[in-house]
Amino acid sequence: MIQIDGVSHRIGGAPILHDISTRLPQGKLTALIGPNGAGKSTLLRLVGRLEPLQAGRITVAGHDVATTPTDRLARVMAILGQQTAIASRLRLSELVAFGRWPHHKGRPGSVDRAKVTEALDAFALTPLAGRFLDEVSGGQAQRAHIAMAVAQDTDWLLLDEPLNNLDMAHARALMRRLRAMVDGGRSVGMVVHEINYAAAWADHVIAMKNGRVVAQGPAGSVLTEDLLSDLYDTPIQIGEHRGRPLVLHHC
Repeated sequence: MIQIDGVSHRIGGAPILHDISTRLPQGKLTALIGPNGAGKSTLLRLVGRLEPLQAGRITVAGHDVATTPTDRLARVMAILGQQTAIASRLRLSELVAFGRWPHHKGRPGSVDRAKVTEALDAFALTPLAGRFLDEVSGGQAQRAHIAMAVAQDTDWLLLDEPLNNLDMAHARALMRRLRAMVDGGRSVGMVVHEINYAAAWADHVIAMKNGRVVAQGPAGSVLTEDLLSDLYDTPIQIGEHRGRPLVLHHC
């Protein structure tokens, strides 16, 4: 479980998060939803220690994020933020291989190479493995970054808007893969903007607005017409598809 207690955060003096207390349950796919500026990405970055914690406490599987050594935390949790620009010129296979660094620390073995091969294949990147990042599309590069995080092979995988740049087929394929990972015992937390991906695939939903958690729980109890209409300040209707909520917000 990821436990978040009393977390507040400021950027340039402006309050971004206000006394957040919530949890991401183990063995579930948790979706963080909410309008732009709600604080979703900031919260995920704090959990992943991409930003220093200013107030409160966060633990990941019992490991205190503020005090656990980086190499130990990296074997428990992998995180992929929105900002994935890399200055150096890397081939896709080299990028994905970086996900194994916490395990081999510069001395990769057969297991590490197998994990990289598996991740490249899982995201349909094997034919592109020898290409440089600046020689592939934005969607292909995004899949490579996700493959790197998956190759890290941690119990927890945190993804900030991983569906960016992905077409419908690859977005669906990613959600199916994440679902399979969770069904296999791993835990996933992700920021999602297209609400129907949360509706179709998430076990647990955390809804945020103005730096606060306004609702949390199973998708069916959070994704209601009244709550979502208030959350996004626009009229929203809810239908149903295969027993899951279907959010009607395009018209």
